[in-house]
Amino acid sequence: MTYPALGLAIVGLGASLAPLDIAVNVALPAITAHFGLALGDVQWLVICYVLVYGSLMLVCGKLGDLFGHRLIFRFGLLLSAFGCAACAMAPDWPLFLWARSGQGIGTALALSCAPALATSVYPPDQRLRALAGFSMAMLLSSAVGPLLGGVVVQLWGWPAVYWMRVPIALVTLALSGLLPSPKLPARTFDAPGAVLLASCMSTLLLSLVLSQRPAVPGWQAAVLLVVALVLLALYVRRAGQVPEPIIRPGLFADPAFAVPNVMNVLANLAGFSLLLLTPYYLVNVLGLSALASGFVLALSFAGGLAGAPLAARLVPRIGRRQTAFAGIVMVGFWLLPLSQTDGSTPLAMVALLLVAEGLGQGLLAVAYIDLVTDTLPARDRGVAGSLSQLTRTLGIVSGATVLTALHAHGAADGFLAGYRFAFLAAGGGLLLALAASCAWPRAWFAR
Repeated sequence: MTYPALGLAIVGLGASLAPLDIAVNVALPAITAHFGLALGDVQWLVICYVLVYGSLMLVCGKLGDLFGHRLIFRFGLLLSAFGCAACAMAPDWPLFLWARSGQGIGTALALSCAPALATSVYPPDQRLRALAGFSMAMLLSSAVGPLLGGVVVQLWGWPAVYWMRVPIALVTLALSGLLPSPKLPARTFDAPGAVLLASCMSTLLLSLVLSQRPAVPGWQAAVLLVVALVLLALYVRRAGQVPEPIIRPGLFADPAFAVPNVMNVLANLAGFSLLLLTPYYLVNVLGLSALASGFVLALSFAGGLAGAPLAARLVPRIGRRQTAFAGIVMVGFWLLPLSQTDGSTPLAMVALLLVAEGLGQGLLAVAYIDLVTDTLPARDRGVAGSLSQLTRTLGIVSGATVLTALHAHGAADGFLAGYRFAFLAAGGGLLLALAASCAWPRAWFAR
């Protein structure tokens, strides 16, 4: 593009629809009251959305590689606008969930192709700059989401958290015609493989979600996990029989590729402790208001905003693998002092630790996406970008299960004891896993 910064801004605006969904958390009490729901039922608002977009991410990325990233991105924007409007106007709970699922499809289509589009607007030698800018747009949207959600719910009620994204989607759709759309060679789409892979991902995510619901017997989640593994085996077999699989399983046979992907899942699992548990600590232990706690939590994303451009500078100097390694070390390390906080800890100290942990997340995000993008062929940039989003989703969903269990295990002496135990286990466990991954030095220390 003649003005690549403009193209990156367009992509970042469209991709922001996904992290802005954090604003829905602010509206959950109002949605629960509006539809007359039990507290457990409202969780399906989150579950159906995550299941849909998480399971379709890789398939949508492949569609972008085959038919054009801009085309799939634009379809995603249009469906996201319709899905958000339908959620805001839904007359009853079942129709609301159907609209929410439609929104999830739109998110999968748009978000899967966004990293590939971001890199396409810059020359190849400026890929890191594009990825850093894309990561900063996502982090900024994540920081703004809860604050913006609180304002619009206060002024116009819970439907506003959906209405506010409709003009964003439509404006981005109108501007997206400026994005590049090169002519692509004809390639085949493996529909049976896509069904197997999407079914595997949805079953896996559902097993993780149901494992954290006390009302669901544990054996049901275990059965779903077994089904997901069977579907994965069938997909691997199918991928070996077709010339153009959705993603080649052989990539993961190389520890130099598989280990960073697994560690990105674990880093996002551990880092999710901030969003899951820290709000309760800030309100119930430090006595902050909901608004003040939102500002403090946003400092973690502010750290990420600083970490993303820093990663773009470090990667050419020390390497993408080494930068990702440093990011994971920071994520795990700064969770440990957070496990020692209590009611007497100065708020300034908590804020500083959140910024430092966010800095590690920013380093990891850019270096990891660059690593995946560099490993896969240039014609599979959509799959590369969607894989980076999928591993993050797997980490967050599994984090909700693991961290809740860790907190419950350590909470015999009250919330604070469980909070501290969960952070200690998350940070220490991540560092131990990273140390174990050094058994494959090529994963981190090869140039």
